[in-house]
Amino acid sequence: MVNLVTTRTITATLTNDRGGVVQDLDSLARSGSKIWNVARWTAGHIWDETGEIPEEGPLKSYMKNQPCWKDLNAQSSQAIVEELAGAFQSWFEQDNPDANPPGYRKHGDDRPRSTITFKEDGFKLDSEHQQVRLSKGKNLKDGWSDFILCEYDTGPDADLTAVEDVQQVRIVWTGDHWELHFVCKIAIDATDSTGEKTAGVDLGICNTAAVSVGDETLLYPGNALKEDAHYFRQEEYNTEGENGPSTHAEWARQKKSRRQTHYLHALSKDIVAECADRGVETIAVGHPKNIRVDEDWGRHGNKRLHDWAFDTLLSHIEYKAEERGIEVERVDEYELATSITCCACGMKADSNRVERGLYVCENCELVANSDLNAAENMRATVTPSPSVDRSNGCLAQPSVRLFDKSTGRVAPQEQVCP
Repeated sequence: MVNLVTTRTITATLTNDRGGVVQDLDSLARSGSKIWNVARWTAGHIWDETGEIPEEGPLKSYMKNQPCWKDLNAQSSQAIVEELAGAFQSWFEQDNPDANPPGYRKHGDDRPRSTITFKEDGFKLDSEHQQVRLSKGKNLKDGWSDFILCEYDTGPDADLTAVEDVQQVRIVWTGDHWELHFVCKIAIDATDSTGEKTAGVDLGICNTAAVSVGDETLLYPGNALKEDAHYFRQEEYNTEGENGPSTHAEWARQKKSRRQTHYLHALSKDIVAECADRGVETIAVGHPKNIRVDEDWGRHGNKRLHDWAFDTLLSHIEYKAEERGIEVERVDEYELATSITCCACGMKADSNRVERGLYVCENCELVANSDLNAAENMRATVTPSPSVDRSNGCLAQPSVRLFDKSTGRVAPQEQVCP
């Protein structure tokens, strides 16, 4: 066994979600939006005057003199300014003239509920009684209580009593109720992998992932993710208000985000479990890191590309594999041209991809699923003799694994679609 320390976020439901507790949380969350808006206005004003966005440190120093700063615990107010600074940094790094800078948090004349982060001096946890005390800011203290007592339930799959280091607590409005997110440092005993096999993983939009283990292949279609994206995009579009997102539009965005998060966790868990069951020691995953800046995919294509959370899925695969003692190596897809290279003979030709999903090599007549052909090319980067343990037949007829919406898990196609 290998001792590892890793970061996990444990989600809990609020069990005393009534009366004063909810009102207090609403008050904190709307104060958080006010701090964001004042900091955003300040940054924009300095930008107009100097042509530069103020850095995080000076912006915090200015905000500490604003009345709204003391609506929250000092560390919670700082976290909001840090988030805004990070949003500006991400905007700069896009280098896209069509991208917009961080906006204001408002629904018409109202401020929405922002996520509030409580760091070490902003909360006190009693995991034995499933309670956490969240600090109020000086302006919101009512004379007899300077904290909000939240009771929570983590469900059967998590237990905070065994966690020694809870670093942060976040209150998150889901669109119809409050959740508590506990960010923890957890020590785990990771299995030391004794397998000798390798696997290649190709990440995509139509097929979320394609996995090759040489003599076996697995295909993970992205149908569930695409259905959610289409449905919730229509919900957002049809309910968008003239003065910004309506309450229903905001709910749709948050719901879509939560469903995507669950889907990516379920998918990455299944990929790693299937590799572990097959004795995989090393996984090579394609990393399309420059795909958003290298090409223009058209209006619809760019929208789908923007929604493609490949970095998130890749990071999930990495930490879940680490717990199994499996090494993950990132492969530069662009450099290796994995999508147009024949995994059998090495010939590179765009014409080999005769249609969506079908790869036919003009040189050696290999017939394969194009995503699995790419996955096998990934695997070749970490396999000493890939031709020895490869079965070309499985590249054309993979085992298909689907996300089952009724259970929230990934299962073989024959179980999901009997």
